[in-house]
Amino acid sequence: MSNIVAIATKEVGYSETPTNSNKTKYGKWFGLDGVAWCGMFVSWVYDKAGVPLGNIGFTKGFAGCQTAVAHFRKKGMVVTDPQPGDIVFFDWNKDGRYDHVGIFDSFQPSGIMFWTIEGNTSMTNQSNGGQVMRRVRNFKSNPVFVRPKNKA
Repeated sequence: MSNIVAIATKEVGYSETPTNSNKTKYGKWFGLDGVAWCGMFVSWVYDKAGVPLGNIGFTKGFAGCQTAVAHFRKKGMVVTDPQPGDIVFFDWNKDGRYDHVGIFDSFQPSGIMFWTIEGNTSMTNQSNGGQVMRRVRNFKSNPVFVRPKNKA
């Protein structure tokens, strides 16, 4: 699990090129470059950690948050006690549709906020911001935490 966080952390600062294009090395690897890439980033990190997620709509993992949440729920992988390296989905609008995904890093000392590493985010666009960033999140975003069974 720490390997997943370590790999994701090394990607912090990466940006899509050109700006606002959704073109990334993650999309190229996934075979779906030029589209929103937060799920492809998570899939890439797990693959590089030696624990590929498998087919979740695509052979290399997932690109859509809705498909992934449904898959992980069906497989019984949703958890309430997140650990470093778990996957976290966000529902910004609280409408039951998951808008974004990242990798859980750790809780802040208060236990109310937590750190994540996310692809395709920024300070001005939570879900399509073009950068890999370490972010502080809270439980108001209706997070769903997932622990893939093959996680190292």
